[in-house]
Amino acid sequence: MGRHVVVIGGGTAGMEAAGRLAREGVSVTLVEKGNELGGHLRDWYHLFPNRRSSDEVLEYLRGLVSHQNILLMKGRKVTGFSRKGDEFAVSVENGETINADAVLLATGFDLFRSERKEEYGYGIYDNVISSADLEAMFRKNELKLVNGNKPERIGFLHCVGSRDEKAGNIYCSKLCCVTAVKQAIEVRKVLPSCKVFCFYMDMRMGGALYEELYKEAQEKYSVSFIRGKVSEVAVNIQNRLVAKVEDTLVGRPLKMELDILVLMAGMEMSEDGIRLADEAKLKRGENRFFQPADHHFGTNMGNIKGVFYAGTCTAPLNITETISHARGAVMEIVNYLNQEK
Repeated sequence: MGRHVVVIGGGTAGMEAAGRLAREGVSVTLVEKGNELGGHLRDWYHLFPNRRSSDEVLEYLRGLVSHQNILLMKGRKVTGFSRKGDEFAVSVENGETINADAVLLATGFDLFRSERKEEYGYGIYDNVISSADLEAMFRKNELKLVNGNKPERIGFLHCVGSRDEKAGNIYCSKLCCVTAVKQAIEVRKVLPSCKVFCFYMDMRMGGALYEELYKEAQEKYSVSFIRGKVSEVAVNIQNRLVAKVEDTLVGRPLKMELDILVLMAGMEMSEDGIRLADEAKLKRGENRFFQPADHHFGTNMGNIKGVFYAGTCTAPLNITETISHARGAVMEIVNYLNQEK
């Protein structure tokens, strides 16, 4: 084919798309701001619904981007890009400019910063952690309190930064519920005597085998699910966390002592994505992610000719959906390049 595409972002979507484009005969420059490829996938221990190791998916993606048609640029941030005639000029932070026939944005997402919800005590109390912090504990095999003791009671708080008008995010991040269920099971497998509670508004298990995972958590691992909103977290004289909860099923307030509270942080448009959208005048939707040309048959296409999207820069997606979306972007780009000959 002999055409050149710049892929911005070396996470799951960027790696999948770059590898597939290379196998179509396209010359690809894959630009990643970090020193390693893999994005958020590197932070997760096991993946739902079957709890396979994330390293297996990373190994597959690394194999894809080892293609000779791919030039990797790691530790480099794209500062902007613009269309000039039939080509794009992509600027990299060291002053270099890369010319391309098309640009694929795979800038991913940022996790909601849990310290923005001060009432939950993240960054204030030692044993209030995020879902990402817990994954790091699993990877290191260090599921313990700050003082080194094993936790006896762990709570999971759903919807932190999602479906929250005060946080400015009224959308559902889609993956918080299933992540909580998966992590609750993993806690029980590592610490069988630990009591585990999930505080939720409503369970949104809309994926293949998600509902089965939810059932398994209750029936096999005895995870307790409490439909209620946590209003405040404090610490008592014994230095244990105390969560104030309104149990909406029985209609009464609860105070629960916990050793660890895990905040299920939602997904937001990445800061890099926002910056590039503003610089290149790319449209964003009400959820602030990139707005596709059409929500049914144009989810990979932007509002500028030759600009394409892949993965969670458009909306919260799981790994399976991200890979499929990246493959869809490749098809759109190949068709575009063929038409532009």
